[in-house]
This record gives sequence, C-alpha cells and structure tokens, in this order.
Amino acid sequence: MADLLGSILGSMEKPPSMGAEERNKAKAQKALLEKQQEAEKKKLDVFRKKMQKCIHDFIKDGKQEKMKFEPMDKVFRAIIHDVAEVAGLTSFSFGLEEEDRYVMLWKKEFAPSDEELLAYRRGEEWDPEKAKELAKQKEAEERLARGDKQGAGVTPAYNYREKYKHLIGEEAAKDAAREMQSNTSYGFVPSSHKRDQRTIEQVLADTRAKKRQKLDESADCLTASASSSVSSSVSTDVPQEAILSQLKTDGSETGVGNS
Repeated sequence: MADLLGSILGSMEKPPSMGAEERNKAKAQKALLEKQQEAEKKKLDVFRKKMQKCIHDFIKDGKQEKMKFEPMDKVFRAIIHDVAEVAGLTSFSFGLEEEDRYVMLWKKEFAPSDEELLAYRRGEEWDPEKAKELAKQKEAEERLARGDKQGAGVTPAYNYREKYKHLIGEEAAKDAAREMQSNTSYGFVPSSHKRDQRTIEQVLADTRAKKRQKLDESADCLTASASSSVSSSVSTDVPQEAILSQLKTDGSETGVGNS
C-alpha cells in the first residue's frame, strides 16, 4: 500500500516554483497595502483630533445647544460618536446610508425630544414654535374627541323617571327642592343671640350687684335669726343686751357689712 502511494506521488508533477520576479511583485504589493493602511490610520487620527477640538469648542460655547455635521462615511461618523460619548454629549445619525447620512450632537441639558428626533428622521427641520402649536392642536383634538365620546353615552332601555313617577313625582329632586326655613319653636337660637353683647364694665357691674344681693340675703337671714333669738331670750330671761352683743359678734365673723 505504501509502495502504491509513493509511486502515485512520484508520478505527479511538482507545482511550479515562484520566481524572483513574482516574489518581488508580491512583496511590493504587501508594502503598498501596509503604506495605505498606515496613511488611513494617520488620516483617522488627524480627523479624531480635529473632532476633539471642534466638540471641545462646542461645549465651551454657552450659546450653542446642538451641532450638525456634514454627511460623511460610516467610519468618520463612528469617530464622532465615540468622541461625543467621552465628552458626555448626546449624538444621533440621520439620513440614508451612502447618500446623506450625518451626525448631530446635543448638550445633555438640551437633549432632543421624541418629536424632534422623529422630525429629523423624516428629513424635516425642527421648529420649536411650530411644534408647540402642533402639540396644542393635538391636545385640543384629543380633548374634543374625549368630550364627544363622553357626550354620546349610552341610551338607557327604560325611562326610569317615568317608571318611578309614583315614588319621586313629576319633578326631579333638584327641581322639586324648596328653601328650608328654620323653626324657632324647636330650639333654634341665632348665633347673634349666643354672644354676650355686654361690655366689660357692664359685666363687672353685674358681678358686683350679684355679690351685694348675696350679702343682703345673708344679712336678712341673720336678722331673722336674731329676732327669733330675742323672742326666745324673753321667755328664758336672757338679757337683751347680751343677745344683741352676740349677734354683732356673729355678723362680724361671717363678713356681713365688710363689702
């Protein structure tokens, strides 16, 4: 088996060997490719540095909110997205590939809304004032649609007012309502009667009058008591002067006459 395989291989022609000229040509092509790659790399590095400076100036400019670049190839757009991400910016690409696709940048505090992005994707220019008017118009249309939907309602199968007329009467509850008048005979007291309308001087005078009335009532009670004591002292032969002296002493102790 081995001898058969060896004889077959020996009968086959050997591949032609590469000559010196072909080797030099392949070597030149390789060198040219490496040179082109190096030039492309250098070109991209230069473009990256240029974009870094451009985006840095854009960030420092307080008047600019967004920046739009010219249409360019995908590799250059990728560099802009990379630099913008490092700088903390928002970036999007718009347009058709290989035709007019470009990059736009926004500062974080002026990030685009969904409506703005949709306008750029449609190839339209974004107008904030026009967008506000369209938003108001859309809101009005939605509100009108909600009102029509609520106003349409559902017609009931029965007229419940007619059905329960014997219970609620001909008039609706709101129409049949009558003004209610308060009845003073049931203990209703106006708020004006609940306040004390007297002045401070009147209150003090009334208080002093009540105290004097109580003192007078106490004096009357003592006088009545003294009279009964005198009458009893007559029957028991007690001297009248002693009884009167005792009454005076009792009156001074109880505070009568000290007002």
